[in-house]
Amino acid sequence: MMMAKATTDLKSRIVQDAYPSRMSSKPAILERKDPVIYGEWSPSSLLTREQSDFYERNGYLFMESFFSEDEVAQLKQALGQMWNEARSADAPEVIREPDSDEVRSIFAVHRNADTFRSLASHPKLKRIVDYLLGGPTYVHQSRINLKPGFTGKEFYWHSDFETWHVEDGMPRMRALSCSIALEDNFSFNGPLMVVPGSHKKFISCVGETPDDHYKDSLRRQQYGVPDQGTLTDLVREHGIDTPVGKAGSIVFFDCNIMHGSNSNISPMPRSNVFMVFNSEENRLEAPYSGQKPRPEYIAARQQP
Repeated sequence: MMMAKATTDLKSRIVQDAYPSRMSSKPAILERKDPVIYGEWSPSSLLTREQSDFYERNGYLFMESFFSEDEVAQLKQALGQMWNEARSADAPEVIREPDSDEVRSIFAVHRNADTFRSLASHPKLKRIVDYLLGGPTYVHQSRINLKPGFTGKEFYWHSDFETWHVEDGMPRMRALSCSIALEDNFSFNGPLMVVPGSHKKFISCVGETPDDHYKDSLRRQQYGVPDQGTLTDLVREHGIDTPVGKAGSIVFFDCNIMHGSNSNISPMPRSNVFMVFNSEENRLEAPYSGQKPRPEYIAARQQP
């Protein structure tokens, strides 16, 4: 009886799902059903009206010299310490490259280092985030992505929300990421690339999610990625932007924008810390895939 009820509940959730994905053999493009900006603009938002309009229209906003040189120095010192520890660590938060034991990403950095814990509550950062998401927020995920010179690998095109919705149970598009450059980002060292305007369409992907998919997807994602035809149409319509700048710059980008990055075959390293914020009113539910939730260090469920 309990199994039948669980199956009925899951089917009911699927019918009510505003953004179904990985349920069909064919991809689909769905209209966004949620706002992009949830707050009401005012000078206290710390964004100009033009910046706010740019974010709403394009799904991202780049800000040069957001952090001071002293702040960047502290963040880089903390990053160096975490990277040295991660190289020999056997911890689930440490993700390695698919073809080697080199460190690719380190998750939950705001829980494991005081410097990144302070970054997550940075007053200027939080005020902008709370404005864009329309109220109190919390850290859904934090991580460092490392791309050393010559060997740093790519991150394929994807919408974060598609994964967070299907595999984590994030109900609506009321989350965003902050990518903070800890090294100078150039056009040639594997920087973030975004498809401006793509955040207003939801790309429903094909393929049924395997159990414990995160164990492979964090190294090289195969499910929850757009098909080449849809991606080609998006890029032909909107183009590709590459927001780059010196260490201390930041990119705010909507949870549903299509983005990715190339491998770094240049000598110049690229290291970015990502803080993902979700609205308190958009906390995670059961995954829409019907599978067990991903670990806490990837998708926060506990009250901070």
